[in-house]
Amino acid sequence: MTDTPQRTRPLRVLAAMSGGVDSAVAAARAAEAGHDVTGVHLALSANPQSFRTGARGCCTIEDSRDARRAADVIGIPFYVWDLADRFREDVVEDFVAEYEAGRTPNPCLRCNEKIKFAALLDKALALGFDAVCTGHYAKVVTLPDGSRELHRASDMAKDQSYVLGVLDERQLAHALFPLGDTLTTKDEIRAEAERRGLAVAKKPDSHDICFIADGDTQGFLAKRLGKAEGDIVDESGAKVGTHEGAYGFTIGQRKGLRIGHPAADGKPRYVLDISPVDNTVTVGPAASLDVTGLTAIKPRWCGTAPTAPGVYTAQLRAHGGETEVSAELVDGDLRVTFTEPVRGVAPGQAIVLYDGTRVVGSATIASTVRRQPVTSTS
Repeated sequence: MTDTPQRTRPLRVLAAMSGGVDSAVAAARAAEAGHDVTGVHLALSANPQSFRTGARGCCTIEDSRDARRAADVIGIPFYVWDLADRFREDVVEDFVAEYEAGRTPNPCLRCNEKIKFAALLDKALALGFDAVCTGHYAKVVTLPDGSRELHRASDMAKDQSYVLGVLDERQLAHALFPLGDTLTTKDEIRAEAERRGLAVAKKPDSHDICFIADGDTQGFLAKRLGKAEGDIVDESGAKVGTHEGAYGFTIGQRKGLRIGHPAADGKPRYVLDISPVDNTVTVGPAASLDVTGLTAIKPRWCGTAPTAPGVYTAQLRAHGGETEVSAELVDGDLRVTFTEPVRGVAPGQAIVLYDGTRVVGSATIASTVRRQPVTSTS
């Protein structure tokens, strides 16, 4: 296996520049490698704020200006493309609808699938570009037959392959991740940015959902969906509290339940189930969160789809660890069995399968199998 041939000849590259340090350094490295690079900032908000607050959100006017200044220093052309309508439809509305249905989505995966490597990539190819470059930490590897694979970044501490697990082979053929083989700390990336004269060297990273700048997901959903008081019940169906909207909870949540009295055993209770039909949230002990298997829908493969059952490792959240699983396709859906029970698995999340460092593919969790089934009336 070798690094993608995008490094062996100059390409016309469209560098997606968020205004942060990673995408700026990625664009600079692509230009330094001899590629013909053009920077583009995606305007994803219809009403962008002037300034971000610390590490909250992105897509502000300030971010656009930071990206432009970085492009000027690198010496590449720069444009701002308005994809706000597409982003609202494919990412924001999907996010709201998923929570309303009692599921827990990951908007970063949806953005990579629908915006950066669909809308942006399609427009780039139509304009004659060969590849889209981003600041993600992941690697594209080319096989002897010319096909591509997606692999974890060389530095596991910064690996972002999970949120790229929705990319198919066609999209990988036009993806460039200059930071993927970097074995350096984030401080060293910032030092590199400073050496290159990039003013974003000390800019804080964004750690929140970009379209919820204040980090208050429940407040954002309440504005969109309205308050809807419902019951919090235990596994027997007995009412133990109330809530103002089932969409404000996620499977495995412990804090913020506002239950009036403690459990009989005195131990913490966790969200076990969310029922949007009757607006009920079921809570119970940690042991009831144990999941032994799941069914996931809409699988997307980073290459050829598996044709037989196999043993893989799986990642269930962007910053989660790996767990061993057996997986197979059954009538187009992915059926997964965990070698050891796991907790905090919620419908709507993505499961990404790995074979070593190679990303096999991803799918959206539709249902789970509990070792200790929830027995409420919801």
